[in-house]
Amino acid sequence: MRFLPLALSAAALAVALVPVAPAQAAALPAIQLVKIYYNSPGSPDNGANGSLNGEWAQIKNTTRKAVSLKGWTLRDKTRAADHVYTFGAFTLGAGKTVTVRTGKGKDTATTRYWGRSGGTFAYIWNQASDTAYVRNASGKLIDSCSYNSSRVESINCA
Repeated sequence: MRFLPLALSAAALAVALVPVAPAQAAALPAIQLVKIYYNSPGSPDNGANGSLNGEWAQIKNTTRKAVSLKGWTLRDKTRAADHVYTFGAFTLGAGKTVTVRTGKGKDTATTRYWGRSGGTFAYIWNQASDTAYVRNASGKLIDSCSYNSSRVESINCA
């Protein structure tokens, strides 16, 4: 009988040493919103192009392969049709980030322009709270990012 406590202790130790598989973390989306700069320098103002371009959202390809974003959309929480940016023929390189600026400019491999103008109503991102949505060409939600603060000018989504 004196071996029973020792046997029970050994069994308890064996159970304690069994490796436990960690809970699986949610997989990152292949295309991910990483930052929204929603309170551009100088705003509110008259909606000058420089101020409009100070408002932007960044999207990153988290994979090791280039991804075509043709037909993909970026939008805010409103249902307004003019608050939807649709990517044309554009491929986001592996591990690369693209910045979508609200105003006008010349599109490059790292920066796209929404092309908005027309004063203070041209801004996309609300200065206190909003949500950004990225959808693929089929309309499936790929990622979203929300903020609720007027005390800072941007949010890191990733």
